[in-house]
Amino acid sequence: MKIVWTDPAVEDLRELHAYIARDSEMYASGFVERIISAAERVAQYPNAGRVVPENNDASVREILYQHYRIIYSVKTEHIEMLTIIHGARDLGRLDRMPWEVS
Repeated sequence: MKIVWTDPAVEDLRELHAYIARDSEMYASGFVERIISAAERVAQYPNAGRVVPENNDASVREILYQHYRIIYSVKTEHIEMLTIIHGARDLGRLDRMPWEVS
């Protein structure tokens, strides 16, 4: 299956990179690359991630990479990467839920 990155997910990666790069540009690039690799593995097994508890919709799932939640939506012909969010953040405090971008 094809992976499609939404604008908010791309922005999440940019912000994460910028935050880590304040200490190490090299580590920031490597970390973001590993998150992207983890997300792209979803293409082989789209339903391997757990259903996002805050949404309880079988098409909105997440995998974990270290302390980050990679939230995606399984569509008929592709997978949409919705957001990359630190696990300590409360989704309920966001202005809008990540699955509302589609």
